Amino acid sequence: MKLTVIGCGYLGATHAACMAELGHDVLGMDADLDKVHVLNSGKAPFVERDLDDLLTKHTNSGRLRFTASYAEAAAFGDLHFIGVGTPQRPGETGYDLTHLFSAVRQLAPRLHNPAVVAVKSTVPVGTAPRVRDLLHEFAPAGDAVEVAWNPEFLRESSAVEDTLHPDRLVLGFNSGHSWAEAILRQCFARIIEAGTPTIVTDWATAELAKSSANAFLATKISFINAMAEVCEASGADVGQLADILGHDVRIGRRGMRPGLGFGGGCLPKDLRGFMARAGELGVDQALTILREVDAINNRRRERMIDLAREQCDGDLTGKRITIWGAAFKPNTDDIRDSPALAVAQRLHELGATVTVTDPKALDNARKLHPELDYADDPIAAVQDADLLLHLTEWPQFSHIDPHRLATRVTTPKVIDGRGTLNPDTWRNAGWTCRTLGRP
Repeated sequence: MKLTVIGCGYLGATHAACMAELGHDVLGMDADLDKVHVLNSGKAPFVERDLDDLLTKHTNSGRLRFTASYAEAAAFGDLHFIGVGTPQRPGETGYDLTHLFSAVRQLAPRLHNPAVVAVKSTVPVGTAPRVRDLLHEFAPAGDAVEVAWNPEFLRESSAVEDTLHPDRLVLGFNSGHSWAEAILRQCFARIIEAGTPTIVTDWATAELAKSSANAFLATKISFINAMAEVCEASGADVGQLADILGHDVRIGRRGMRPGLGFGGGCLPKDLRGFMARAGELGVDQALTILREVDAINNRRRERMIDLAREQCDGDLTGKRITIWGAAFKPNTDDIRDSPALAVAQRLHELGATVTVTDPKALDNARKLHPELDYADDPIAAVQDADLLLHLTEWPQFSHIDPHRLATRVTTPKVIDGRGTLNPDTWRNAGWTCRTLGRP
């Protein structure tokens, strides 16, 4: 097939490259000329595992290219995916749909032939009819342009795998639009033939799929972190408790990782956007639990501040603190709503001198937080530190020998906010080691 992908950020660039991998001819479209240039060179303007390999492979083969022209995109094929960002509205909790509606308005007048517009962006439920109305109003092809909803369920750092081998495929249509379903089934034929569960549903259910999935995952994470608070007060071990709960097939262990909590560009935004839309629909009481989920997540960051103050004898003023981690999770350079940087900024505000190190995210962190100090080497970063905080679980941090660090620091104290350091190894090397949720 010949298809386009409108919006080439994390979602769109990954989707475009993976559709080319599935055998389609793909034109990615983005208004950012610099981004288009980078993508056409076979590179992603962000860190995402395996994506550069696919971009290089398919820009070289001619199966994939990128443009900044809506006219070129509209003429390229009869299937157009939209994957533009839908961030949180400034100063509010709801979704900002400016980029989505702008993309629709610019694409629509150029659609002269029957086409399917499949939206992948995460939106509040009830958005699909508005997209349809705009397309039918402004597209010369009128109601021959059909709207489908195809939510994404990507995890950053696993986005390529999640696109090519998803755990489910959701296709949302308005009633009676069999042609749109046929087009999308053709697009995803290899994925469907591989046995991927495929759910065909209505627009509203498809719109709810991503935000409700993220809300449930956030609930699971915050639940185990609520248990971590109880464990710290009682002397129990939240890691072992999570293992015990995880063996219950009704609960499962995946996603239930105690520690500093979640961040990133999706989970916090989708949680708050979901609650905001529920309020607009008059059913906000049904999601009261999610407000506490959000509060628990934020409390983990405050708990880390409290532990740092405790380890610094009650006063952070003038203390030198090293933080391992800037990205919100390993294997990405994404710092959106990063728990690690939120803690770093707060420690700086409380008078500490904070040095941050991260394998991939330092450039982004420097731009957002120039007030902090930075170091490329995690070992050099601990020089003369009064306290070390482990806040992003990069594998390379866990492999560092704590004996190599002990002579560099002023006081050998570490707080593990992710539970991936071996406390016995660190204690045997002479360190005082604290882990969130454990004795």
